Amino acid sequence: MQLTEASSRLGTESAFEVLAKARALEADGRTVIHLEIGEPDFDTPPHIVEAAVDALRSGQTHYVPAPGLPQLRESVVAFLERTGRLRTTPDRVVITPGAKPIMFYVMLALCQAGDEVIYPNPGFPMYESIAAFTGAVPVPLPLREENEFRIDPGELERLVTPRTRLLILNSPHNPCGSALTKADCEAIAEIAFRHDLTVLSDEVYWAIRYDGEHASVLDVDGMADRTILLDGWSKTFAMTGWRLGFAVLPEPLVEPVTRLIVNSVSCTSAFSQFAAKEALDGPFDAVDRMVAEFRSRRDLIVGELNRITGISCQVPRGAFYVFPRVFELGLPASELQERLLREAGVAALAGTSFGVHGEGYLRLSYANSTENLHAAVEAIGALVAAL
Repeated sequence: MQLTEASSRLGTESAFEVLAKARALEADGRTVIHLEIGEPDFDTPPHIVEAAVDALRSGQTHYVPAPGLPQLRESVVAFLERTGRLRTTPDRVVITPGAKPIMFYVMLALCQAGDEVIYPNPGFPMYESIAAFTGAVPVPLPLREENEFRIDPGELERLVTPRTRLLILNSPHNPCGSALTKADCEAIAEIAFRHDLTVLSDEVYWAIRYDGEHASVLDVDGMADRTILLDGWSKTFAMTGWRLGFAVLPEPLVEPVTRLIVNSVSCTSAFSQFAAKEALDGPFDAVDRMVAEFRSRRDLIVGELNRITGISCQVPRGAFYVFPRVFELGLPASELQERLLREAGVAALAGTSFGVHGEGYLRLSYANSTENLHAAVEAIGALVAAL
């Protein structure tokens, strides 16, 4: 069987590879603290679950419109306006089984062989993987510690060429926990206008922020006509396994993306969309409590990591990851990742899992209990002391 050349360009997520190794160790009786997987360690709020159960019992088990239930698309619009993020219309909204398909659909619709896609590095590995799969050229935009892992508009400007087709933003950011400022967004928007760039703004961690208001390029007048907003339910409502995402699209992309949905998945499951609507329309208390707990854990793990000689860690502004600097330990990040798992029983990810500019860093998810975070940092400190 001969595979296509394009299939070889698809990457993977190292988090799932490390998880598999950790599960194998656990099957042999080892104890492993999981700081590798990026999902909230909270249950989906009960009122959302009940909405899905009610939908199933009432027969919501059939095909629905490819871009999503009309009433859910209306709820997305109302939710975005109520939370001060964006004013739009339901005809611009599409619902998908998870947020990753949106990345695929947008790049398949926009990018041809030789086009360039600028993406943050370190960054979510699927940006580079999907861009390469479409035949486009992924162009890494370094996020540097000295700039709090935020995009430097000057560096972005230097990377733009006549072949640049798409700019990907992610704020709050995975893996660094950084967040763009209003000034950053205004400078990035100015570059997008001047070079006629389309922007994919990945805001799946929108609700999980700790310092100030969320800033987006969509706050800049006119950017909604050239920006795809990518969001979903996984992180905000602890619904990773439900596979629910949405996009707000510029008008020219609505029909081609809808066609791609028809050709790939037909539609998103009916009953889950009723749960999604309940999440947007219902109380937000559970989300507020989750974010408050994440803030407490953030403060704990940052403080503890900064007490370890050879490790330094900035304070994340959003999401639930820390991205500590480990250059001074003298090991490649991938080797440190392996030793932490095998010797310390801590599943973490090398910064290089998120691109070449992640060398010298680790990503740790603090979506775990306070007790486990204390134990993990203690184990990390013991391993570092023995190096």
